[in-house]
Amino acid sequence: MTKEETLARFLVETQERSYRLAYGTLHNREDALDAVQTAVCRALERQDGLRDIGAVKTWFARILMNVCHDTLRQRGRVVPFPEEEPGREDPEPRDDSLARRVDALPAEVGTVIRLRFYEELTLREIGEVTGQNINTVKSRLYAGLKKLRIAMEGAEL
Repeated sequence: MTKEETLARFLVETQERSYRLAYGTLHNREDALDAVQTAVCRALERQDGLRDIGAVKTWFARILMNVCHDTLRQRGRVVPFPEEEPGREDPEPRDDSLARRVDALPAEVGTVIRLRFYEELTLREIGEVTGQNINTVKSRLYAGLKKLRIAMEGAEL
């Protein structure tokens, strides 16, 4: 199978995961769909830059996260949590759950949590995607997990 065919297959097979990652960052259905579409276009345009096809997962996740961060910068502000009920295609239930608590974390911490547990990336892969060294990734992961644990314990009282 050629590199182009492998990339095309990956993009098709992971479209739902890509949407969940974008939605988790942007909290807006249309923006998430636009981000995934833009990231797919960029990936196809820049596929010659992918030297190791085995790294396609982290390579594409970095492209998608860059597009999401561009979208957030264009907004110029943090978007508050929407009060409306999510559509059928939205990735997570929006009750007083763990997902809402992850959303409440600082952006850089929430991104690490999402990449680790929603996308199942290794700490090294998260570092590649975010451009951070592994110690920063670990620090943010453990700080986020501690905040989540405290928040969840407080909810059970």
